[in-house]
Amino acid sequence: MEWLCQRCHKEAVFHSLVRSVLLVSCVLLVLSVSIYPGLWSIGVQLHSAFTGSYVPGHHSVLLLNSPNEQAARDIGRYYWKGEIQDASEILMLVKTKTSRIHQVIDYVRSVHPYANPEVLSFPVEDGSLAYMKWMDEAIPDD
Repeated sequence: MEWLCQRCHKEAVFHSLVRSVLLVSCVLLVLSVSIYPGLWSIGVQLHSAFTGSYVPGHHSVLLLNSPNEQAARDIGRYYWKGEIQDASEILMLVKTKTSRIHQVIDYVRSVHPYANPEVLSFPVEDGSLAYMKWMDEAIPDD
């Protein structure tokens, strides 16, 4: 009879331990899902600080339409050196091979009047095959 009580006690302890492990696992899962964006941001900042490189996908670009120039100016205000700016800017679309992007960025930095010019790159996923063939012929390789 005593061995039966010991066995029941061991089973109760085992079930209690399993429930505790499941509860802790669920709590950790909920916490990690809820703080994931913050952890991702910290990870990106640490990666950038240690490697001096950029983590793809951390920023986004929005393409917007505007009914008129005044609305575009109202939308296009930005902060620079603690002040609101609403300078007129012209958007340039430069097409090149992916392998030449860093050469273009270096050139833009050398001639651009801004200390930190906006230069963003988007890989082409699909498009006119004839046009891309023409680009391959027109733009020399490195």
